[in-house]
Amino acid sequence: MNSRTQHASNGFVLTLSCADRPGIVHAVAGALLEAGCNITDSQQYGNPDTGTFFMRVAVETTTTFTRLREHLDSVAGQFALNWQLHRAGAPVRTLILASKAAHCINDLLFLQRSGTLPIEIPAIVSNHRDLEPLADFYGIPFYYIPVTPETKAHAEDQLLELVTRLDVELVVLARYMQVLSDKLCRHLEGRAINIHHSFLPSFKGAKPYHQAHARGVKIIGATAHYVTAALDEGPIIEQEVIRVDHGHSVEKFVSMGRAVEARTLAQAVQWHAEHRVLLDGHRTVVFD
Repeated sequence: MNSRTQHASNGFVLTLSCADRPGIVHAVAGALLEAGCNITDSQQYGNPDTGTFFMRVAVETTTTFTRLREHLDSVAGQFALNWQLHRAGAPVRTLILASKAAHCINDLLFLQRSGTLPIEIPAIVSNHRDLEPLADFYGIPFYYIPVTPETKAHAEDQLLELVTRLDVELVVLARYMQVLSDKLCRHLEGRAINIHHSFLPSFKGAKPYHQAHARGVKIIGATAHYVTAALDEGPIIEQEVIRVDHGHSVEKFVSMGRAVEARTLAQAVQWHAEHRVLLDGHRTVVFD
């Protein structure tokens, strides 16, 4: 190994939250300086309502992951930080769940294959076989796990076994038309993203675009959020809306809505994979 390789620069992303108080930024920056880091990006937010401070820092350094953690430990103890250190650009191992609709999962697969989305997809799980040819096209293992009221608990056990065995960091529900149990939601808290096919909180339930068309709305959209036991009530990561008018048919509403769903979900997954989303109770802090 030559000296250039030995001293190659590493990129890391530090995310943290704690009770807001003076000196946090100074202490974190000082620890990073002592560790030989060059800060390439730093963003902070203090929630005045809860008194919670949030920070995301990207650095470059020749220091190892272990040594950098050691430098940050003293600051973490001093300020009672809830913190995580990530390797910048490392793909997040992501399990995708889908049912029959292909628009969201196809977008994720294409963006991942093109190098735009920093995720690694070890498997696709579905309760139908409709998307198996798509998984085969991308060379991704496909797991058919049917779900009925009688087999739901067993199906979720199979899903959790895959999450553990495949070392999954993120689960994405790309139009997976099953309601997850409270137990599974708790297990995946903060690491499962769902796309809702309407602009929450409006038009929940079946055929939301048909509901919107019947009401003569002027905007439709999609919401990507973390999965919680409260159905479609999880912390929102991203939302997008588009304008529609009285001349658009129901089919046009659905077509336009699908395009928005795919974009919104992909953006939420990207922000999560880049460690830009921090949970703030029932809300999120998203650093751009």
